[in-house]
Amino acid sequence: MYSKELNSIKKSNRYRTRDVFDKNLIDLASNDYLGLSTNKNIFQKAYERVLEEQYTAPKASMLVNGYNQIHKDFEKKLCEINGFEAAVTVGSGFLANISMIEALCRKNDTLFIDEEYHASGILATKLLKEEQVIVFNHNDHKDLEKKICENSRKGRQIIAIEGVYSMGGDLAPKEIFDLALKHDALLLVDEAHSSGVLGDSLFGIFDYYGIKPTKNHVKMGTLGKAYGSYGAYILASQNVIDFLTNRAKPIIYSTAPSLFDTALGLESLKYIIENKKTLKENINKNLEIIKELLNIDSKSLIIPIVIGDNKKVKDIQSYCKEKGFLVGAIRQPTVKNAIIRLIAKIDISQKDLREVCIMLKEQL
Repeated sequence: MYSKELNSIKKSNRYRTRDVFDKNLIDLASNDYLGLSTNKNIFQKAYERVLEEQYTAPKASMLVNGYNQIHKDFEKKLCEINGFEAAVTVGSGFLANISMIEALCRKNDTLFIDEEYHASGILATKLLKEEQVIVFNHNDHKDLEKKICENSRKGRQIIAIEGVYSMGGDLAPKEIFDLALKHDALLLVDEAHSSGVLGDSLFGIFDYYGIKPTKNHVKMGTLGKAYGSYGAYILASQNVIDFLTNRAKPIIYSTAPSLFDTALGLESLKYIIENKKTLKENINKNLEIIKELLNIDSKSLIIPIVIGDNKKVKDIQSYCKEKGFLVGAIRQPTVKNAIIRLIAKIDISQKDLREVCIMLKEQL
């Protein structure tokens, strides 16, 4: 039925498949930045916590009877360490972005969204009217301010950015936080790839810049990256969280997030807090290796190497697999130009990281 479209995808070297992960490969492709997905002690603690409950699955949406003490404990801990008034646990980062953008942007409001914002956020903008959405150049605070000043609509102004961008690994500039404050705009920050990696306490971009959250800040984070689990959360003022609870369709109409995944996220969060010094040291050591061997000065563990050719990027990935390493081969439409996406995960040895960096350098 879709053979012509599939053939076109194959011809352009953009065909994707699902492959069971080969456990013999050294993983430098996933978003498991801290290697917590392999921490059996964290897993055991989460398992024991769920067994304390009368039931082990959420059973219903949060607004029926799916909201569990595990969700509440996780949200309380998130608020405590991040400095926000309230939180809500969500099934995934994808659903969290749909929730924030579709619900918070009312009919007279204008959303200013970075052109490289995650696909879930871009999809969410399709639920709004065309005149409500203004896309600004990636990380360009001057372009953003120009478009804010030119906007004549009378409602709220809402800005959507990521703390660390998932493909480029670059950080949102602090100037955008300053702009949001200057124009009294609501600032939505997707911290999926920055929480657990950035900042003195590894709490993300707010922590990195030393920004104290205000009523105009909304932070979203996921459990499927540094926290080694699955799910997401939204942090904001009590007013915003109450509004999302009453208006965000993915929160109202989805089954509540998994109890085990939430418990696992909570245990991972505790682990990060307790081990932040060692984790941060290991992150910095890996970034020093990246700087030394690839001449890439990165603040995040996402290391993009632009190749620009779909076939070559797959060939490089295949070569690395033959040598025992898995790296990401990212093609359109995810990125404009094909890249090798290397994740400098801290659970791999520095020897292995050095080896794969040298290998990639030789392939360029």
